[in-house]
Amino acid sequence: MPIVVNLDVMMAKRKMSLGELAQKVDITLANLSILKNNHAKAVRFTTLEAICQALDCQPGDILEYVPEEK
Repeated sequence: MPIVVNLDVMMAKRKMSLGELAQKVDITLANLSILKNNHAKAVRFTTLEAICQALDCQPGDILEYVPEEK
């Protein structure tokens, strides 16, 4: 998939655990883990906004476009 989720990178920079972020964003640990491990098919803007607010970052810090090689 050409969209890569770098949530683990931002969490490491902010020294925040998955559990702590899940609590701040009010999302289940399982759903946040799916997003962090690049298994999500979609993300709601409200969720993305809450993650950016909790991590004090921009959406581009979390989401990255990486073209697939042909």
